[in-house]
Amino acid sequence: MAVKTLEEIIKEIISLIEKNREEIFSIAEATETEIKRLQQEVEAVRQETLEVIARVDSLQKAEKAARLRLMEVSADFRKYTEADIKEAYENAQRLQLELATLREKEAMLRLRRDDMERSLKRLVETRQRATRLASRIGVILDYLRTDFQGAAERMGEMQQWQQMALRILEAQEEERRRVAREIHDGPAQSMANVVMRAEFCLKLLDRDPAKLRGELLALQDLVRTSLQDTRKIIFDLRPMALDDLGLAAALKKFVANYKEQYGLPVEYQYFGPEKRLPPAVEVALFRIVQEALNNIYKHAHATSALVKLEVLPARVNLVVRDNGRGFDVEKVLKDPERKGYGLLGIRERVQLLNGELEIISSPGKGTTLMVGIDLTTEEQ
Repeated sequence: MAVKTLEEIIKEIISLIEKNREEIFSIAEATETEIKRLQQEVEAVRQETLEVIARVDSLQKAEKAARLRLMEVSADFRKYTEADIKEAYENAQRLQLELATLREKEAMLRLRRDDMERSLKRLVETRQRATRLASRIGVILDYLRTDFQGAAERMGEMQQWQQMALRILEAQEEERRRVAREIHDGPAQSMANVVMRAEFCLKLLDRDPAKLRGELLALQDLVRTSLQDTRKIIFDLRPMALDDLGLAAALKKFVANYKEQYGLPVEYQYFGPEKRLPPAVEVALFRIVQEALNNIYKHAHATSALVKLEVLPARVNLVVRDNGRGFDVEKVLKDPERKGYGLLGIRERVQLLNGELEIISSPGKGTTLMVGIDLTTEEQ
């Protein structure tokens, strides 16, 4: 097998990144098309909602007048005949039924409008993220084209960079596939079911209003489930608590959700002042805990675990420990089939922050993962 030159390797990396950028552009264009289509649908639903609201207001007045008329004819048997009373009663009843039906339609339209507006907002945010990502990749490409020439003397460093870049790209592709699968199997399927049930509810308005309540309750449960699935996907992509409250609070919430989801007792300990850390440090440490706890659930067969975060004036220390079956660290890190239980990704995150990583484990004796990061380096 021919050994590739550094120039050939760099060209392949540039070509791969360019393809990824083109794919991101395609996503952005498709999103833009979907945004325009959804904007038209939202406007149509808004207009229909306004029309229904106007009809409800008008029908309310007519229904009120019909009830007053019924009270009037019912109170004076000498002046009004039984036929007059029957006519007034039937008219009031008809208007009440029409008003109830129209109010149900108004409520459904409002729900549909609100859901579409939320979907539109998410699409706009997706387009913005895709645009920003494409721009950043463009900067990376410019850097690759201009600054990597004449770097043959740094072959060892470049080979290491290539391996990391390829792992990053593989991780990006895997993350895209994972998110796509989760969206397809979760919210996308649920939304399709919501549309079908909504259409069925519209038919029930005319054919069998008595069954409408049950279908609406089922529709409500379906939308609630879809919302939970969507929130989980968003949390996996970027926990809101990490941006809003910081690492300590985000880890506390994550550990609580983890215990509830998997039933594994995890103790969370925090030591130090309540202060924000550099964003890169917060994200890296959160992802490390996330990966470590996922490993414990998948591989450790543990009955308890500990997450300890210590924030010092110039340093932050993280410890994740379990009482599981443990493993041979060196063997796992070198096993390409297992991909290091995600430990390679953890190690690379620590290396990018110039931190220290130590993994202590052996078969039958549990695992301890210790990370230390110098904050003074990050603040410079």
